[in-house]
Amino acid sequence: MKLQALASNFHKWLALIVGVQILFWVASGLFFTLFPIERVRSEHRIAEAHAAPLVAMRDVSALLPAAPTRVTYERDAVGDAVAVAEFHERRPILIDLEDWRVASPLSADAAAQIAQAYTTGAPRVRERKLITEETPEYRGPLPAWRIAFDDAEGLAVYVAADTARVTARRSDLWRTYDALWALHIMDWRDHENFNTGLMILTAFTALIVVLAGFVLFPYRMGWVQRRAG
Repeated sequence: MKLQALASNFHKWLALIVGVQILFWVASGLFFTLFPIERVRSEHRIAEAHAAPLVAMRDVSALLPAAPTRVTYERDAVGDAVAVAEFHERRPILIDLEDWRVASPLSADAAAQIAQAYTTGAPRVRERKLITEETPEYRGPLPAWRIAFDDAEGLAVYVAADTARVTARRSDLWRTYDALWALHIMDWRDHENFNTGLMILTAFTALIVVLAGFVLFPYRMGWVQRRAG
Protein backbone atom coordinates (compact mmCIF):
# COMPACT_ATOMS: atom_id res chain seq x y z
CA MET A 1 0.00 0.00 0.00
CA LYS A 2 1.34 3.45 -0.87
CA LEU A 3 2.38 5.81 1.92
CA GLN A 4 -0.37 8.28 1.06
CA ALA A 5 -3.12 5.66 1.14
CA LEU A 6 -1.83 4.19 4.40
CA ALA A 7 -1.60 7.61 6.04
CA SER A 8 -5.04 8.55 4.75
CA ASN A 9 -6.67 5.46 6.22
CA PHE A 10 -4.93 5.92 9.56
CA HIS A 11 -5.83 9.59 9.68
CA LYS A 12 -9.48 9.06 8.77
CA TRP A 13 -10.35 6.26 11.15
CA LEU A 14 -8.19 7.23 14.08
CA ALA A 15 -9.38 10.85 13.88
CA LEU A 16 -12.95 9.57 14.00
CA ILE A 17 -12.15 7.55 17.14
CA VAL A 18 -10.31 10.23 19.12
CA GLY A 19 -11.91 13.33 17.61
CA VAL A 20 -14.37 13.88 20.46
CA GLN A 21 -11.65 13.63 23.11
CA ILE A 22 -9.41 16.00 21.14
CA LEU A 23 -12.34 18.45 21.11
CA PHE A 24 -12.59 18.11 24.90
CA TRP A 25 -8.84 18.71 25.24
CA VAL A 26 -8.92 21.87 23.15
CA ALA A 27 -12.15 23.28 24.63
CA SER A 28 -11.18 22.59 28.25
CA GLY A 29 -7.65 23.90 27.64
CA LEU A 30 -9.13 27.14 26.31
CA PHE A 31 -11.35 27.41 29.40
CA PHE A 32 -8.35 26.90 31.71
CA THR A 33 -6.55 29.83 30.10
CA LEU A 34 -9.50 32.21 30.57
CA PHE A 35 -9.63 32.17 34.37
CA PRO A 36 -6.69 32.72 36.76
CA ILE A 37 -6.28 29.79 39.13
CA GLU A 38 -6.49 32.20 42.08
CA ARG A 39 -10.06 33.06 41.06
CA VAL A 40 -10.93 29.40 40.56
CA ARG A 41 -9.77 28.80 44.14
CA SER A 42 -11.83 31.80 45.33
CA GLU A 43 -8.78 33.42 46.87
CA HIS A 44 -10.31 36.81 46.12
CA ARG A 45 -13.03 35.98 48.68
CA ILE A 46 -10.65 35.48 51.61
CA ALA A 47 -11.21 38.13 54.26
CA GLU A 48 -8.12 39.91 55.53
CA ALA A 49 -7.36 38.97 59.11
CA HIS A 50 -6.13 41.38 61.78
CA ALA A 51 -5.75 38.98 64.69
CA ALA A 52 -3.55 39.95 67.63
CA PRO A 53 -0.42 37.87 68.29
CA LEU A 54 -0.63 35.02 70.76
CA VAL A 55 1.07 35.49 74.12
CA ALA A 56 1.60 33.44 77.27
CA MET A 57 0.32 30.10 76.00
CA ARG A 58 -0.75 27.62 78.67
CA ASP A 59 -0.08 23.92 78.91
CA VAL A 60 -3.15 22.12 77.52
CA SER A 61 -2.13 18.59 78.51
CA ALA A 62 -4.63 18.54 81.40
CA LEU A 63 -7.50 18.68 78.90
CA LEU A 64 -6.16 15.92 76.64
CA PRO A 65 -6.87 12.17 76.88
CA ALA A 66 -3.38 11.22 75.67
CA ALA A 67 0.01 12.72 74.89
CA PRO A 68 -0.18 14.63 71.60
CA THR A 69 2.41 14.40 68.85
CA ARG A 70 2.06 18.11 68.19
CA VAL A 71 0.29 21.12 69.68
CA THR A 72 -0.26 24.25 67.58
CA TYR A 73 -1.29 27.56 69.10
CA GLU A 74 -3.16 29.86 66.72
CA ARG A 75 -6.17 32.08 66.22
CA ASP A 76 -9.20 30.89 64.32
CA ALA A 77 -11.00 32.89 61.64
CA VAL A 78 -13.04 34.84 64.20
CA GLY A 79 -9.91 35.78 66.16
CA ASP A 80 -10.28 33.44 69.14
CA ALA A 81 -7.10 31.96 70.63
CA VAL A 82 -7.12 28.18 70.23
CA ALA A 83 -4.77 25.22 70.46
CA VAL A 84 -4.92 22.23 68.13
CA ALA A 85 -3.56 18.97 69.58
CA GLU A 86 -2.71 16.26 67.06
CA PHE A 87 -2.27 12.54 67.73
CA HIS A 88 -1.02 9.47 65.90
CA GLU A 89 -4.16 7.34 66.05
CA ARG A 90 -6.98 9.64 67.06
CA ARG A 91 -8.65 12.74 65.71
CA PRO A 92 -7.24 16.18 66.55
CA ILE A 93 -8.67 18.06 69.53
CA LEU A 94 -9.42 21.76 69.53
CA ILE A 95 -8.93 23.68 72.78
CA ASP A 96 -10.53 27.08 73.33
CA LEU A 97 -7.80 28.94 75.22
CA GLU A 98 -10.11 31.75 76.30
CA ASP A 99 -12.76 29.54 77.90
CA TRP A 100 -10.25 26.75 78.66
CA ARG A 101 -12.39 23.96 77.26
CA VAL A 102 -12.45 21.36 74.50
CA ALA A 103 -14.22 23.00 71.56
CA SER A 104 -14.22 20.14 69.07
CA PRO A 105 -16.10 18.88 67.24
CA LEU A 106 -17.48 22.22 66.13
CA SER A 107 -21.20 22.86 66.06
CA ALA A 108 -22.89 23.94 62.85
CA ASP A 109 -23.32 27.48 64.18
CA ALA A 110 -19.65 27.76 65.17
CA ALA A 111 -18.54 26.51 61.76
CA ALA A 112 -20.87 28.96 60.01
CA GLN A 113 -19.49 31.83 62.10
CA ILE A 114 -15.93 30.89 61.14
CA ALA A 115 -16.81 30.55 57.45
CA GLN A 116 -18.53 33.94 57.41
CA ALA A 117 -15.64 35.65 59.19
CA TYR A 118 -13.23 34.08 56.69
CA THR A 119 -15.19 35.29 53.64
CA THR A 120 -15.55 38.79 52.25
CA GLY A 121 -18.94 40.32 51.52
CA ALA A 122 -20.74 39.05 54.65
CA PRO A 123 -22.69 36.45 52.65
CA ARG A 124 -25.83 34.86 54.04
CA VAL A 125 -25.54 31.17 54.95
CA ARG A 126 -27.84 29.00 52.86
CA GLU A 127 -26.92 25.54 54.13
CA ARG A 128 -24.88 23.84 56.86
CA LYS A 129 -23.97 20.23 56.16
CA LEU A 130 -21.61 17.87 57.98
CA ILE A 131 -19.39 15.95 55.55
CA THR A 132 -18.06 12.61 56.82
CA GLU A 133 -16.88 11.05 53.55
CA GLU A 134 -14.77 12.31 50.67
CA THR A 135 -16.65 13.66 47.66
CA PRO A 136 -15.49 14.85 44.21
CA GLU A 137 -15.80 18.38 45.60
CA TYR A 138 -13.92 17.83 48.87
CA ARG A 139 -11.04 15.53 49.86
CA GLY A 140 -9.72 17.34 52.92
CA PRO A 141 -9.71 16.50 56.66
CA LEU A 142 -12.88 14.84 57.91
CA PRO A 143 -15.35 15.43 59.38
CA ALA A 144 -15.89 18.91 57.99
CA TRP A 145 -18.75 21.37 57.82
CA ARG A 146 -19.80 22.49 54.35
CA ILE A 147 -21.09 26.03 54.75
CA ALA A 148 -22.86 27.05 51.54
CA PHE A 149 -23.55 30.73 50.94
CA ASP A 150 -26.44 32.35 49.12
CA ASP A 151 -24.41 34.42 46.67
CA ALA A 152 -23.86 34.80 42.94
CA GLU A 153 -20.72 32.63 42.94
CA GLY A 154 -22.32 29.63 44.61
CA LEU A 155 -19.52 29.66 47.18
CA ALA A 156 -19.17 26.92 49.78
CA VAL A 157 -16.52 27.02 52.51
CA TYR A 158 -15.35 23.87 54.27
CA VAL A 159 -14.39 24.07 57.95
CA ALA A 160 -12.71 21.09 59.63
CA ALA A 161 -14.82 20.08 62.61
CA ASP A 162 -11.83 19.05 64.74
CA THR A 163 -9.50 22.00 64.10
CA ALA A 164 -11.74 24.95 63.11
CA ARG A 165 -9.48 25.48 60.10
CA VAL A 166 -10.89 26.48 56.74
CA THR A 167 -9.75 23.65 54.48
CA ALA A 168 -11.36 24.40 51.11
CA ARG A 169 -13.37 26.90 49.08
CA ARG A 170 -15.61 25.75 46.25
CA SER A 171 -17.57 27.93 43.82
CA ASP A 172 -19.57 27.31 40.66
CA LEU A 173 -16.47 28.33 38.69
CA TRP A 174 -14.40 25.73 40.56
CA ARG A 175 -17.03 23.05 39.91
CA THR A 176 -17.04 23.84 36.17
CA TYR A 177 -13.25 23.83 36.15
CA ASP A 178 -13.16 20.49 37.96
CA ALA A 179 -15.68 18.89 35.57
CA LEU A 180 -13.67 20.03 32.56
CA TRP A 181 -10.46 18.85 34.22
CA ALA A 182 -12.01 15.39 34.61
CA LEU A 183 -12.80 15.37 30.88
CA HIS A 184 -9.34 16.73 30.09
CA ILE A 185 -7.42 13.98 31.93
CA MET A 186 -10.06 11.28 31.31
CA ASP A 187 -10.49 10.46 35.00
CA TRP A 188 -14.21 10.81 35.51
CA ARG A 189 -14.28 9.24 38.98
CA ASP A 190 -11.50 10.85 41.05
CA HIS A 191 -10.65 13.82 38.79
CA GLU A 192 -6.93 13.62 39.59
CA ASN A 193 -5.20 10.67 37.89
CA PHE A 194 -3.76 11.54 34.46
CA ASN A 195 -1.65 8.37 34.16
CA THR A 196 -4.44 5.95 33.31
CA GLY A 197 -4.07 3.48 30.46
CA LEU A 198 -7.00 5.06 28.65
CA MET A 199 -5.36 8.50 28.77
CA ILE A 200 -2.05 7.13 27.49
CA LEU A 201 -3.74 5.16 24.71
CA THR A 202 -5.84 8.14 23.60
CA ALA A 203 -2.85 10.50 23.62
CA PHE A 204 -0.77 7.98 21.63
CA THR A 205 -3.59 7.58 19.10
CA ALA A 206 -3.93 11.35 18.77
CA LEU A 207 -0.19 11.55 18.10
CA ILE A 208 -0.53 9.04 15.27
CA VAL A 209 -3.39 11.11 13.82
CA VAL A 210 -1.22 14.22 13.84
CA LEU A 211 1.78 12.44 12.28
CA ALA A 212 -0.44 10.93 9.59
CA GLY A 213 -1.77 14.43 8.90
CA PHE A 214 1.79 15.70 8.38
CA VAL A 215 2.44 12.87 5.92
CA LEU A 216 -0.74 13.72 4.01
CA PHE A 217 -0.15 17.47 3.98
CA PRO A 218 2.17 17.69 0.94
CA TYR A 219 -0.15 15.41 -1.04
CA ARG A 220 -3.23 17.47 -0.16
CA MET A 221 -1.41 20.68 -1.08
CA GLY A 222 -0.40 19.22 -4.45
CA TRP A 223 3.31 19.47 -3.71
CA VAL A 224 3.72 15.71 -4.31
CA GLN A 225 2.04 14.20 -7.33
CA ARG A 226 0.60 10.72 -7.41
CA ARG A 227 2.32 8.26 -9.64
CA ALA A 228 0.19 6.49 -12.17
CA GLY A 229 -0.57 2.90 -11.16
